Amino acid sequence: MSNLYLSEIDLTMKTKIALFVGLLLTANVSFAELKIGFVDMRTVLEKAPQAEKATKRMEMEFSPRQKQLVAQEKDIQTKEERMARDAAVMGEAERSNLEKDILNKKRDFKRSQQELGEDFNARRNEELGKLQRRIIEASNTIAKEQHFDLLLYDGVIYSSEQVNVTAQVQQKLSTMPE
Repeated sequence: MSNLYLSEIDLTMKTKIALFVGLLLTANVSFAELKIGFVDMRTVLEKAPQAEKATKRMEMEFSPRQKQLVAQEKDIQTKEERMARDAAVMGEAERSNLEKDILNKKRDFKRSQQELGEDFNARRNEELGKLQRRIIEASNTIAKEQHFDLLLYDGVIYSSEQVNVTAQVQQKLSTMPE
């Protein structure tokens, strides 16, 4: 009776193993039909025509303020050089006024420099957000047109050229209106 019991267990195990192998093969066939792609976001951000235009817009917007900072800095340097050169021959009141003027100009310069940096960062983030939305829009269009099941852009360690659709996203971005 124990031999009969063992053969029933063997038959049950063999059935379960066969069923499991069948499921694995079916799952592999399903995965083979998946169409997966990858977009290198960093490359697209660097080479997108919209990124170049945004950079030029920001340069034009912030260039006058940057030039003003340079002029302020030169003015401070000129006054510091005058102080170093003429301090010995200046009267006490004149030297004190010049020192106060230099300190005030340095304070104004630092404040202007900080404001410029904050404004620049805010605009850069705004432009970057616009560009990222455009990239996602272009990627979604490509995914729908080419029937991708999954399109990845971040956290990918390796992707073959077969699944890399970065060039297609760049091309799509170049045809999108501003």
